Amino acid sequence: MYDIKALYEAESTQDAIRLLQEHPQAQIIAGGSDVLVQIREGRRAGVELVSIYGIDDLRGVCLDETGAVRIGSLTSFSHIAASPIIQEKIPVLGEAVSLVGGPQIRNIGTIGGNTCNGVTSADSASTLMAWDAVVEIEGPEGTRRVPIREFYINAGVVDLRPAEVQTAIIIPKESYEGYFGNYIKYAMREAMDIATLGCSVNVALSPDKKEIRDARIAFGVAGPVPMRAPSAEKAAKGRPVSAETAEIFSRAVLEDIRPRDSWRAAKAFREHIAVETAKRAFEKSILLGGGVISEQAV
Repeated sequence: MYDIKALYEAESTQDAIRLLQEHPQAQIIAGGSDVLVQIREGRRAGVELVSIYGIDDLRGVCLDETGAVRIGSLTSFSHIAASPIIQEKIPVLGEAVSLVGGPQIRNIGTIGGNTCNGVTSADSASTLMAWDAVVEIEGPEGTRRVPIREFYINAGVVDLRPAEVQTAIIIPKESYEGYFGNYIKYAMREAMDIATLGCSVNVALSPDKKEIRDARIAFGVAGPVPMRAPSAEKAAKGRPVSAETAEIFSRAVLEDIRPRDSWRAAKAFREHIAVETAKRAFEKSILLGGGVISEQAV
């Protein structure tokens, strides 16, 4: 049973902002793949909802005038995975969202809902974090853009102020150009399961493919929010492309991550798979970038 007090349907982003101002206790619903489950479980009993699902302006993937990849917040996972722009510029994001739930969830679930839910296990979150994504938000005070690293505040809490609506996810051109990435989801089942740990890495190589020009890594379920591992990034930057660099990079993640014991996995196990997935995703990113991993010690 769905205990819903009222449902208001917004015709535009500004209409949604107005409805949220008029009904300050109301919550936004997009695809509903998370919200409806929570209502059915009683966690949002008697809720007022503002549906933004009919706002087509918030759908689609495009390149803006700066070359940044812009993903409307109502864009479904299936649409993202099939987008020629995503496949060309950031294929790893398409791969990551293809691991969300099953086909029905991917057809209805949205990138905005996945990020605004604020959960650390969201498959899109660590990849967006690793690619320095920016969250676009509209509200009564106008439009603001927040780096995704600042958008996540705590478990289940994101930087959305009263009457604000997330409108887009933006990946700047400088964040994807020249980078190649890989995402690894570790879960107990291959499909229809929440990540025990997610790891997303991207690497930019020097012109001769022999040096790590830059590396970025982010984890899901390694802390209360999706998080970067700056110690690993610093350890790899400027080093030769080699097996030893991959080892140094992967071990350094332990300086930053903060996994916990849970019924899904023990802290020590999450630390173990964090190191292993970091190494594998790092090496895969190098290979995708045209590098050859040397076994020679450096």
